[in-house]
Amino acid sequence: MKEEIYDYFIVGLGLAGTAFAEMAYQNNKTFFTFDNFLKSSSEVAGGVFNPIVLKRFTLVWQAKQQMDLLLEFYPKLEERFQTKFLHHIHTYRKLASVEEQNNWTSVSERPLFNDIMTSEIIFKDYKAVEAPFGFGEVRNTGYLNTSLFLSEYKNFLKVLGRVSEEQFDYSNLIIKEGYVEYKDRKARNIIFSEGFGLKNNPYFNYLPLDGAKGEVLTIKTTELDLDVLLKAGRFILPIGNDLYKVGATYEWIDKTDTPTEKGKEELLTDLKEMISCDFEVVDHQAGIRPTVKDRRPLVGKHTVYNNLFVLNGLGTRGVMLAPYLAQKLFEFIEFDIPLKKEINIERIKEK
Repeated sequence: MKEEIYDYFIVGLGLAGTAFAEMAYQNNKTFFTFDNFLKSSSEVAGGVFNPIVLKRFTLVWQAKQQMDLLLEFYPKLEERFQTKFLHHIHTYRKLASVEEQNNWTSVSERPLFNDIMTSEIIFKDYKAVEAPFGFGEVRNTGYLNTSLFLSEYKNFLKVLGRVSEEQFDYSNLIIKEGYVEYKDRKARNIIFSEGFGLKNNPYFNYLPLDGAKGEVLTIKTTELDLDVLLKAGRFILPIGNDLYKVGATYEWIDKTDTPTEKGKEELLTDLKEMISCDFEVVDHQAGIRPTVKDRRPLVGKHTVYNNLFVLNGLGTRGVMLAPYLAQKLFEFIEFDIPLKKEINIERIKEK
């Protein structure tokens, strides 16, 4: 009997690894995944997607391509699993001055933005929210219930018998011509998508992954009536049943996924400036975002081994980037379609 060789091993089941597994599945490729038990930042994240960088009023890189694929990728899985995890909700950016009003109107009237941003300043009364200068509205935004999505997909992999829940041990990986071997299994290629865990990967730990710790609160209150994602420095995201996610912090020194009192107090201080009502903190989580100094993902092939690949560095935009990057890496491996230089890890070598 001929020994089975998988097309892919996939290490890490955050958004990136899960998206690549689905890309392989849709294209009838055989694969086996390893969940390395590290808490994924994907599970903690607010899961917000937004084609605009609101801080600078600029479009996200490849925004249209990412959004088009997002709106195809997640709904298809919702249908398969008969579970709702993608939610469409408009974003209101709270404006702080007449100058911000003018800037918003000016940007929204540009050709690339007028389908996404409303040029009219929105004045709407929300309980416990003061906004004398109104709101700028962004369409085509929403959030993914990341923990539910990842849980559903992992259960799907368990049914297929394509996931190992033991920690991946790099010392047991044997690289041979044309395939890799791990314990009693073989695959033609291996994809590493461990998030911040990439720091422990002996093949790709040279890449400039600079993790940013983020903390998020979940609060409960009956005194808010938000039906939009409110952005005013921090975000407040309604998730149903009088619950709201509040986030997120950025911490560059502490690289643990342990929630801190410092992070909690930072969020509470800003939250109390955004709303004027009582609330209860019902959850507090932390995770390490896999960020890169040049704000671009890390995708590509190892400099020596032709069957080792990396899919990482999605930062704060994993929901949008994961399907897009998984597709680009799959096309690169299977059809030799070059990766864009902005995401290709060869740019690190060039520097």
